[in-house]
Amino acid sequence: MVTLCSLKDDDIVSQIWCLQHLAYRLEAELIGFDEIPPLMDTFDTLKSCGESFYGWMEDDELLGALAVQSESPGSLTLTRMMVHPDHFRKGIADSLMKHVLNEHRHIPLFIVSTGTLNTPAVALYQKHGFRPVSAAEVAPDVELTTYHLHNVG
Repeated sequence: MVTLCSLKDDDIVSQIWCLQHLAYRLEAELIGFDEIPPLMDTFDTLKSCGESFYGWMEDDELLGALAVQSESPGSLTLTRMMVHPDHFRKGIADSLMKHVLNEHRHIPLFIVSTGTLNTPAVALYQKHGFRPVSAAEVAPDVELTTYHLHNVG
């Protein structure tokens, strides 16, 4: 079940921190770059990040999370997407994405960036209508692609 997570709850913050380190280590291996910003987070930087986290919870355990942040009027940036590796391919990321897009359906533009070689993330975003708008090399041989979804409803 998708729920809005409170960063004032230390247990939730701990679960998010552990989950993102598991998930983003795998992405780091996939794209060949281990300096992905979420891997640099501490408990305190995560707690004060200013993002809103939607979590997929089962039996009080966080199995997936999608974070968003409003960086400019009229748009919402999906800043983090993570699923516990033991629960890949169970529809958790898809459910989180549907929930967030529906919850913020009044927002005209959604933005997300991911490693160009992160094929599971690219497939998820494209499935939900995101289209690539730019790509940039962020480190030698590491490309980040930015995607937009223009909300017409």
